Amino acid sequence: MFLRNETGIELAGGTTARALPGIRPLAAPRKPIDRWLAAAAEIDWVPDLGARIGSRDWWRGLATCTALAAGAWLIAPGIGRPLLGAVPAPLTGTAWEETRAQGIAPLGWGADTGHRMAANDLVVPLAEAPERPIVELNATLGDGDALDRVLMRAGVGRGDAQRAAALVAQTTDLDDIQTGTRIALTLGRRPTKTVARPLEKLAMRARFDLNVTLNRAGDQLAMTRQPIAIDSTPLRIHGLVGSSLYRSARAAGAPARVVESYIKALATRLSIGRDVHAADNFDLIVERERAATGEVRLGNLLFAGIDQGRRTLQLVRWQRGSDGGADGDHPTWFDAKGQTERHGFMGMPVAGHVTSSFGLRMHPLLGFMRMHKGMDIGARYGSPIYAVLDGVVQSAGRSGGYGNFVKLGHSGGLASGYGHMSRIAVSRGERVHQGQVIGYVGSTGLSTGPHLHWEVWRNGQTINPRSISFASTETLSGAERRRFDAWVARLRAVHTG
Repeated sequence: MFLRNETGIELAGGTTARALPGIRPLAAPRKPIDRWLAAAAEIDWVPDLGARIGSRDWWRGLATCTALAAGAWLIAPGIGRPLLGAVPAPLTGTAWEETRAQGIAPLGWGADTGHRMAANDLVVPLAEAPERPIVELNATLGDGDALDRVLMRAGVGRGDAQRAAALVAQTTDLDDIQTGTRIALTLGRRPTKTVARPLEKLAMRARFDLNVTLNRAGDQLAMTRQPIAIDSTPLRIHGLVGSSLYRSARAAGAPARVVESYIKALATRLSIGRDVHAADNFDLIVERERAATGEVRLGNLLFAGIDQGRRTLQLVRWQRGSDGGADGDHPTWFDAKGQTERHGFMGMPVAGHVTSSFGLRMHPLLGFMRMHKGMDIGARYGSPIYAVLDGVVQSAGRSGGYGNFVKLGHSGGLASGYGHMSRIAVSRGERVHQGQVIGYVGSTGLSTGPHLHWEVWRNGQTINPRSISFASTETLSGAERRRFDAWVARLRAVHTG
């Protein structure tokens, strides 16, 4: 029974069926096959085999997997049995000639495309392809490489490579040639392919101020030198410190290593963090070489200055016995008045860790309390040992329980000793500089293992090496002072930029 009582249903042209309470609609009878299909659809035939292992669902999934694998194996074509396919008949006669002439193939395979380019009976194949009469190429000198080895790798014969290197060595030390130097080569014709091509021409930059060219003249190589004009006017950089002295100097064009040297020089006279302010002006002068070919090379820092309004600090790099502050292995920073100051504490003479300090201790070998007059620093065998201050070697050799021992005399009544060395690198009477290698860590003498025994004396009395602070002032005088003043005047005359 159906009731049409929904509002608007009649107007919409539809009807609504509503079952009466207590009356269930009649269902059409279902066939057995439909019931089996409906039951099969409700079963999960591919459950997760990694969960609920051993359950009924798991075994059902295993059966499904096994059935699928078996079906795949049954319909597989097999292994080793070829699959037959249609193969076109090979081209012969005119068809082959037409296809060959119009085909496209790599030139390396002897391609001849097009009717007019196809080879005919008049073409005689060459037994051997002719070589190019000359070969032009470029080689680059690598880090730690040798000039003759670079040439041989480029195809130059051993004899020509050695002769060329010997000629270039007449102009400069081969080890001083800059890494990355490009070498232009021209190799000539060779009689057979079993020998290297002869070197016809070589062009390279042997030095910053010199180009060299080698040309073959008969059986020999002749060298032509081409000097390059160099302007050695130093570079002066001036600017405001601002929020960061380092960043401001770098922004003004100073290389990073020059700025680091500048800051280290100023740090010998003032505190960078406390005494340098944003309104100060930095002033530095750097070695510069400008070649006529356009290259520019910057060298060492020559002048380090800072203008603080109320105070101006000017430091000049100077090496004793030179005519300019850039020469020498151990330059010192002097102020414009020719004075230098040195403050600080003694640094460690070797890279290591302190194993025994100065004072009373139980001797590791003698087994009783004994005054330890120095400091033991454990380090790897063969580590370099450095002089802590400038000085003169007073003794160098075997010294009882100290083993191989070096004693240095310093200014101000100070002396320092270094024991148990494996090898000594200085000799008696030699003048050494701070940071110079004087020997190597070992275990000679009365020692339990590789280490350095470091001992310091003041006026003949042993003292704790870590308790020494020093301050010294040195002033130039005489002819040295006159050369220094002339050098300072040259630097001050350099214009900014």
